[in-house]
Amino acid sequence: MAESLTAAPTEVRTTGKAKSSNSKAVDGNMNYDLKMIRNIGIMAHIDAGKTTTTERVLYYTGRTYKMGEVHDGTAVMDWMDQERERGITITSASTTCPWKDYQINIIDTPGHVDFTAEVERSLRVLDGAVAIFCAVGGVEPQSETVWRQADRYNVPRLAYINKMDRSGADFYRVVGMIKERLGATPIPIQIPIGQSELFNGMIDLIRMKAITFREDSFGMHMDDSDIPPDMMKVSLEWREKLLESVSDIDDTLMEKFLDGQAIAEDEIVAALRQATIQGKVTPVLCGSSFRYKGVQNLLDAVLAFLPSPVDVKAIVGHHPQTEAPEERPADPNVAFSALAFKIMTDPYMGRLTYFRVYSGSIKSGEQVLNSTNGKRERFNRIVRMFANKREDVTEVFAGDIVAAIGFKDTRTGDTLCDMKHPIVLERMNFPEPVISVTIEPQSQQEQDKLAEALSKLADEDPTFRVRTDPESGQTLIAGMGELHLEVLVERMKREFGVLVHQGKPHVAYRETITRAAEADAKYVKQTGGHGQYGHVKLRIEPGEKGSGYHFENKVVGGTIPREYIEPVNRGAREALENGVLVGYQLIDVLVTLLDGSYHEVDSSELAFKIAGSMAVQDAVKRAGAMILEPFMKLEVVTPDIYLGDVVGDLNSRRARIMGIDVRNDAQVVLTESPLANMFGYATTLRSLTQGRAMFTMEFLRYEQVPTHVQNEMIEKSKK
Repeated sequence: MAESLTAAPTEVRTTGKAKSSNSKAVDGNMNYDLKMIRNIGIMAHIDAGKTTTTERVLYYTGRTYKMGEVHDGTAVMDWMDQERERGITITSASTTCPWKDYQINIIDTPGHVDFTAEVERSLRVLDGAVAIFCAVGGVEPQSETVWRQADRYNVPRLAYINKMDRSGADFYRVVGMIKERLGATPIPIQIPIGQSELFNGMIDLIRMKAITFREDSFGMHMDDSDIPPDMMKVSLEWREKLLESVSDIDDTLMEKFLDGQAIAEDEIVAALRQATIQGKVTPVLCGSSFRYKGVQNLLDAVLAFLPSPVDVKAIVGHHPQTEAPEERPADPNVAFSALAFKIMTDPYMGRLTYFRVYSGSIKSGEQVLNSTNGKRERFNRIVRMFANKREDVTEVFAGDIVAAIGFKDTRTGDTLCDMKHPIVLERMNFPEPVISVTIEPQSQQEQDKLAEALSKLADEDPTFRVRTDPESGQTLIAGMGELHLEVLVERMKREFGVLVHQGKPHVAYRETITRAAEADAKYVKQTGGHGQYGHVKLRIEPGEKGSGYHFENKVVGGTIPREYIEPVNRGAREALENGVLVGYQLIDVLVTLLDGSYHEVDSSELAFKIAGSMAVQDAVKRAGAMILEPFMKLEVVTPDIYLGDVVGDLNSRRARIMGIDVRNDAQVVLTESPLANMFGYATTLRSLTQGRAMFTMEFLRYEQVPTHVQNEMIEKSKK
């Protein structure tokens, strides 16, 4: 068990730097033990210190011998040039490191909302996560977003309150915010010794010892000592809260607590571990990663409280032919199954496919089935990743997170499995893009290079879409925000050598329907020989908000043969790509196939696809279509003196003020704002506040545009 949480107290502890050769779990071919693996993600709001914390982890675990800094552009995990220049994480980076004979696979995820897909696909394949909060900012908008994503995938979490050395740091306030804003049950297992410039360490509430760090040793040396007298009262108060919490978890501990008996350290750790894995509680630690304080204790907590692959439920999927549900336990001796969660183009190695192995094992050179598309793939090379560096491995097992080189037909979310025991794992869902721009190459000669660049970028990023405007013939690229598209255009230039002209950003409007409608469509075409015949009757109706598109088959008696049902579905889906008002995609629509007929000779998949499309187009015209626009959740942090100007400007942008909070010496304005009115807001806000305010914005939901705006859009589309 983790040293700082369960070991007997010592006067001075030296963490030392772990070496790969000491870790039994790191070499997949030797002493393989699933209990010694931790697959974790680092997630947080932008600028909470995720990458700095990960850099410290790499140093303390012996993966690097010099600590990189985000502000210097030397962070190992921010390996992309743009990440180093902008000082932000753009793409999730994966690394593997040893700690006290354990193997920790870490994914450092972006904090900016424009790159939320990177967080989504990382959480899908992780067993646990460390949520980092700034001790000054606390729970911020993106903190809530990533927390909800982790809730969706039932990922157990630790909370690490970072930047305790910053002016305005308040550990207890952030603990309260975690409880109130996130609906979590935070249980501090440490409290800070001092805050802001007085922060000097923490009280370990499990061992009831004070831990201080020697900065001149880069945090390698920790001193254990008795709790200072002036900290004893508050330490006992929080120790009592900790014991109350663990007694609520475990009936045996409840009896001990009520009887006034001592509860041992290992009993506290065991109860907390079980409750954390079940998602009932979130242990809270504190530190200052930049000042080398608290990271080693965080690593110990990862081992002590977050699950190994065998501690989580068996992965669930279904058989690709029978649709029967199937489970695959985290066992290297059962049939192989894995999920591809990220595609990356490497300029030297080619196409890299990151995947998480859920069951079984695979050796380089072996073939597997991509059960999502029915194609075979060969593991030519398997590599273990260390940010943008890699080491070849000959075999990987359940619990591993690695990458394959050379896959041709695998996409994000595809399942890889044993050919004799096929299974399809649950796919990942990604948000729809909300903003688009037109692009064109600066010269005709670069047209082919642009097409290749767009194809590879779309392959990598499931929230990046490319399409051609049918009227103008222009190429449109769509993404999650202005920064997202700016980064992608810059990547075209740097990685693919393509210079493009970029148009003004456009909002990704959508259309939907307000009432149900039915339609009966028959596609009949007679030519020489076989003709075409497809006849369907269907109903369309509004779906729940955010539900997208759903298709139901209620045909009985075989009036439409089974092989023609899916073509009807495809035709209906394609018909919804272009709405009847302005031509935007229709969303939140339920299509139900009711009846139809077929011809023994003339019916075909194509005929039923066309009939399905015709029926949907006809029904939509009578279903009360309306236009939707993306609304954003916007949080503006501004000094008091500019509050009136900021609120006035937001009101002029059709923003709805949802509340104003006080945070230290600043005002936090919470709004819901239409994206169409938010372009160029960064420049306006800088101007209004002399550059002293900041904002964060993320997609919230689609809402109906005002009637006058809809009428203007329809009139404009007719010209």
